[in-house]
Amino acid sequence: MRAWNIAKFLSRLGWQVTVVTPHPSLWRKVNGLEEIDSALEREGITRILTGHRWPWLSPEQLKCSNKGLAWLAGGMCRRISRGLGIKEEIGWIKEAEKACSTLQPQDVDLIFATGAPFLSFKLAYRLSLRLGKPYVLDYRDPWSGNPHAPDLSDHAAKKEEEKLVKNSAAVTIVSSSWASNLEKRFNLKSKVFVVPNGYDPAILAEINPFSFDHFAIVYTGNFYLPKRDISPVMNALERLKNTTKEKDKKWRFHYYGADAAHVLATAKRFNLIDRVVIHDNVPREEALSAVRGAGIAVTITTITKVGTPEDMGIVPAKIFEAIGLGTPVLLVSPTGSDAEIIAQTAGLAGSFAGSDVHAMTSHIHDALNGTHPPKKSPEVFAWTNTGKLLDKVLRSILKEGPSDR
Repeated sequence: MRAWNIAKFLSRLGWQVTVVTPHPSLWRKVNGLEEIDSALEREGITRILTGHRWPWLSPEQLKCSNKGLAWLAGGMCRRISRGLGIKEEIGWIKEAEKACSTLQPQDVDLIFATGAPFLSFKLAYRLSLRLGKPYVLDYRDPWSGNPHAPDLSDHAAKKEEEKLVKNSAAVTIVSSSWASNLEKRFNLKSKVFVVPNGYDPAILAEINPFSFDHFAIVYTGNFYLPKRDISPVMNALERLKNTTKEKDKKWRFHYYGADAAHVLATAKRFNLIDRVVIHDNVPREEALSAVRGAGIAVTITTITKVGTPEDMGIVPAKIFEAIGLGTPVLLVSPTGSDAEIIAQTAGLAGSFAGSDVHAMTSHIHDALNGTHPPKKSPEVFAWTNTGKLLDKVLRSILKEGPSDR
């Protein structure tokens, strides 16, 4: 969604945007191809579609044989490649470079790589050398130093990252803590810019609320154990179940995502099985409808009370969707985190450390009775504003902005 919003709003601000991406026929799960094609045409965004040489490295995302000897051989190759430190996107990079081989210097003003996959950063560097054009690296998550993916932090990755960021024209990143951390680790000066995620007001305006017949507490997305864990929220809900008056007890916790096993196991531990509804993976529109109809949308960055610099910078994109939909938010995050600052700026949110279960319980109880923190300035995080921020950064690199062609 970040890549789409960047392309969409830069196009509206005068950039001619071309997106390099795998051909849709390669993906296992593709929804709404006709709608996507129409949206691309409407926004004036073009694509360079690529192949993928080794789809069996990403069998959950890419089409490959999942039967018999081919599946067995693919599994063995995946284990070997992981042991050798070969990234699962490696089969895409060569195909992407091949697809871009016809580009000439006059076709390009600036190369923009948004990761992960972080191998796209390497592709941007190679294209920059060939075309003689600057490149910008956009971090949706940290590369080395990722709090939810420590396996990305090997020595080779850090050296590769250092080379790529130092040769870039600029780096954009989603939170202030991550920006500061990146600057310190690689001694970057006046080169790192914070461009947060956001919400698209036009898209969210089309979302109708799901009509729950009870007060719904909704969580959408994945967990990253042990730091992103539903346990503190379940603990608070158990207390709520045991202490609220009978008239306040018509509520349910709804989970939308692929980690149902974690939610159910935790619900069982806190005696909440009768209050939990599992929906598994659903289309994005359905998840957004649930958030719009919810009494509270739950967002968790990390349940630790005191976060590392990497933890403090985690800002799940889902928080912006709740902000844009006008749904009250229960945020579990360390005190002073970037996510907490965003929630306080937007309003309609309560932020709690993972250990502050009593305060969470009170917050949910108040919401059940119609009391929420006041709404403040959610429009700050609309992509109509965030896109202008990114546009300003990119134009400063080119001095006079994109050429007229």
